[in-house]
Amino acid sequence: MNLPHSPAEEAVSAELADVRPALGAPYESALGGARAAVLTRLWRALAYEPLPWVVRRERGSGGLALLLSDGRRLEGPPPDPYATGGHVAELLLDGTPYRQAGRLMAALRVPHGDAFAAELDGSTASLALSRAGQPPAGEPEPESAWEWEQRVVDGHPYHPNCRSRPGFSVAEQLAYAPEHRPVVRLGLVPVRVEECLVTGAWPAELREGGRILLPVHPWQAQHVLKKTGRGPEALRPAGAAHPLMALRTLAPAAGGAHVKTALSTRLTSSVRDISGYSIETASVVSAFAQALAGRLDGRLHITRTLGAATAHSPDLAAVLREPPEAYADAAAGERVVPVAALAGAPFARSADWQAAFARLALSVCLRVLDLGVALEAHGQNLLVVLSADGTPLRLVYRDLADIRISPARLARHGLPVPPVSGRLVTDDVTVLRRKLFGSLLAGALGSTAGSAAAFAEVLGRSADGLEPTADTGALLGAPLPVKALTLMRLSPGIPGDRWTGLDNPLIGGEPGGRAGYSPGT
Repeated sequence: MNLPHSPAEEAVSAELADVRPALGAPYESALGGARAAVLTRLWRALAYEPLPWVVRRERGSGGLALLLSDGRRLEGPPPDPYATGGHVAELLLDGTPYRQAGRLMAALRVPHGDAFAAELDGSTASLALSRAGQPPAGEPEPESAWEWEQRVVDGHPYHPNCRSRPGFSVAEQLAYAPEHRPVVRLGLVPVRVEECLVTGAWPAELREGGRILLPVHPWQAQHVLKKTGRGPEALRPAGAAHPLMALRTLAPAAGGAHVKTALSTRLTSSVRDISGYSIETASVVSAFAQALAGRLDGRLHITRTLGAATAHSPDLAAVLREPPEAYADAAAGERVVPVAALAGAPFARSADWQAAFARLALSVCLRVLDLGVALEAHGQNLLVVLSADGTPLRLVYRDLADIRISPARLARHGLPVPPVSGRLVTDDVTVLRRKLFGSLLAGALGSTAGSAAAFAEVLGRSADGLEPTADTGALLGAPLPVKALTLMRLSPGIPGDRWTGLDNPLIGGEPGGRAGYSPGT
């Protein structure tokens, strides 16, 4: 059925006619699948998050019904909290069908719903654009790590804003988004050393006399720094680079350190600038994490932060990070693949492979948690080193900006506590477990499995033999924590993360998010 375009869909269509007319027809063909993909993610949120205007959830043989606070009834198919893709094509609100997430959200008439509806429309339109630009099926397996990153087309597997890119025109998405496989030309902004905070070893090639040369993303230069007189015309050329999954992090075409740039716009849920706190703590946290990884018998590597610098502004800062492929033996045929790319990889489809990978990931990350660090091990931060035949060998973790460190746990194991304070440091067991379980279990492993049934099999086969710690007991015996991403977007005045609990495939239980749920307590 042909549905009317949303304003966001129409805007993309119109701009495509000017900048890339050949993508017009593929974009129109991709809209149906993109609408279903975003609607599926929204239905998951409505089914499981503690939304204050959902009074009751009723399961029946045909699906799930939500009784809303205004007396209306929203009905849909049975929700699967670990399903990916777009299996929900339609939801019924008091009998009226809705096939577009933005139109449904607007029709719900909930606080802040109109703003979120616009985001959903933008996410749908950008997702269709991303899918439209893909090459035909049957491509050979990627050879480089950055090529694997660019195979992740749909973005976040569960967030309805999986491809929300406000502030990016169609031309800019085609020029900068990794799934469109562009080559991006970074720029350099010279800043006097005395005006900068620098940690780690800032390289000589990014210094010029008494100045630091800060890498800048071209979008940032055009839309943010231009207002400060440091726009595109003031940049020095920095060479070509391949955008990675994070979009603002790039791999130089000539090789070397990955460059994390500031990008002061909201992508998915967060504004992607770089805080002064991250720069201040970058070097010491990197050294600490490297030492901790040394206790894992070679099963975990942490990409080192080589240098970090800021002109005392979150809009003008950069981090240089060791590339993950530094920990793969190319001569032996090893390769590094981000976990987010596994769902589309042929070698990762078997239950045996998934169980082997899950066993590796669980044993390593639970051991690190027991030692005193909760990794944010979602599909973007966590990578796996594969042998030539595809066997998962060890893990690589990158981006330490949002881990959590427990001084009490470190002390229990006789480990030194790094000299940091602030949001990275906590002994709260709920916070620590949410950080790891929400990213690794309910995120990376669940989306790799692709359904509750498959996840139950993988988790059941991989859980045997895990070290019997309190964290393992909480993992195996309680609902799994997950960020209530839609609730967060509908609660703009409430800072911080909001959480709910998903069914644990190992223990079953009734579906439905519960406000105030605290795993392990």
